[in-house]
Amino acid sequence: MLGNYVNVLAIIVGSLLGLLVHKRLKDEYKTIAMQAIGLSVLFIGATTAIGGLLDPDSEAILFIISLVIGGLVGEMIGLEDLLEKFGQLLQGKVGSGEQTIARGFVTASLIFCVGTMTIIGSLESGLRGNHDMLFAKSVLDGITSMILATTMGIGVILSAAVVFIYQGAIILFADLLEPMLTVDIIREISIIGGILILGIGLGMMDIKKIKTLNMLPAIFVPVIYYIVVIPLIQRFI
Repeated sequence: MLGNYVNVLAIIVGSLLGLLVHKRLKDEYKTIAMQAIGLSVLFIGATTAIGGLLDPDSEAILFIISLVIGGLVGEMIGLEDLLEKFGQLLQGKVGSGEQTIARGFVTASLIFCVGTMTIIGSLESGLRGNHDMLFAKSVLDGITSMILATTMGIGVILSAAVVFIYQGAIILFADLLEPMLTVDIIREISIIGGILILGIGLGMMDIKKIKTLNMLPAIFVPVIYYIVVIPLIQRFI
């Protein structure tokens, strides 16, 4: 778990440094910084998704089906509304009038948790005690959290809890998860994650408000497809 501890600590330290800057920034500087971060998030999302789609083994329409199914499930559960209430509760607790707590939490959580480094690094840490990839990810996440917290505030630091639980679960259950988390599944999860990050970027740039969180269950559709659906199809063919 050493790699996970270092990663979480890097996010917390980076966020705290960002919060120090956040308090001293004028509103006009926060606006331009938010736009710059929004552009960066758009780029991260686009390159992550396109990188997976360019793989010749990628499924042509699986990500579309996944997003539709995941969006419908998330809408029925009301994930976006639940997060909004959570954000309002946090704002009441910390006495902040800012409206970016929930957005910072979701944005940072997705960026830190979606991607091959997270999954492969956690598997390497759990199976072989090799923390090198998570150490490298810690540097990237620390810098990213500092930049995000500069404009999005305290919500970013809360993502450290999500990273701790998510990566920690993969590390603890690495023996069970390794056979299931195939190259195909990791690739499709990265594509969907990239598209979700792209959606967040569009919201940050005030281009289009998308209920990104309601689409989060889409990440689990490729797992079901490769582990359940394909074996069933092969069985009856």
